[in-house]
Amino acid sequence: YEGNFGVSLVTITDKNYDEKKIIQLAASLEKNSEHPIAKGIISRAEELKVKTMPVSDFEVIKGQGVKGKIEGKNIALVSQSYVRENNFEILKEIKVDEIGTLVYVLFDNRIIGVITLADNIREESHEAIRQLRKLGVKCWMLTGDNKKIAEKVSNKLYLDGYFAEVLPHEKLEKIKELQNKGEFVAMTGDGINDAPALAQADVGIAIGSGTDVAAETADIILVNSNPLDVTSLILFGRATYSKMIQNLLWATGYNVIAIPLAAGALYSYGIIISPAIGAALMSLSTIIVAINAQFLSIKKETSRV
Repeated sequence: YEGNFGVSLVTITDKNYDEKKIIQLAASLEKNSEHPIAKGIISRAEELKVKTMPVSDFEVIKGQGVKGKIEGKNIALVSQSYVRENNFEILKEIKVDEIGTLVYVLFDNRIIGVITLADNIREESHEAIRQLRKLGVKCWMLTGDNKKIAEKVSNKLYLDGYFAEVLPHEKLEKIKELQNKGEFVAMTGDGINDAPALAQADVGIAIGSGTDVAAETADIILVNSNPLDVTSLILFGRATYSKMIQNLLWATGYNVIAIPLAAGALYSYGIIISPAIGAALMSLSTIIVAINAQFLSIKKETSRV
């Protein structure tokens, strides 16, 4: 995704509230968050020119939303999975199958509105997935979004599969499942909800524009936040490994051939080199290794690291 969420719809389920009030309550809770969804809600609040309100007893509902008190009342912003798990009544005016991310606004544990946010798939993502598949890499998506969104994105990008409506600890479990099957897993993420999975993966890759927690947990940070860089990382890693093997052969070649010859191993056959020549060959092998390392490169069309 581009990471630029925008509010596409606000559904009111309590006639005592209107869009401005719903957005005001939501923006008040989200004003200190780095999450892209929070930024989308805050952006809508700015468009409507509504001011945020003081929040007390603020708390994060791990992987499912946030809550706090506004003017002494309990207000929460929660995901669709939270609503389902806690058996909230889904009123008919709430379009649960709407294409977008649904954020439920709760007032004293009662749904008063639903904010639908939408994001676009980054153009680079299509090419990145195509290149990864060409390299023989299986591509799966782990997302907290609903199944309809996940299926739509998966089909558009030709992914190998997806897991929808997963919580942070469930993302972690999915990574473990793949590892237990003998798979080498690289995980790319940008949010605090991705941190456990990034830590568990064999290689954790954080998007540079994401949260600090994700960046601190990951092994690699993509400064440009470009999905094509994931392909570049794999190509760069493979090229580095190949170059390492080449240099290992050059370095061991001296030890395997020159040292025995200088020691007179084949003297009876009239084959011998002087210690001086052996020392020169050792220096030459070091120079060859250094020069060979300078030729490390990957194809320009995908090289971004």
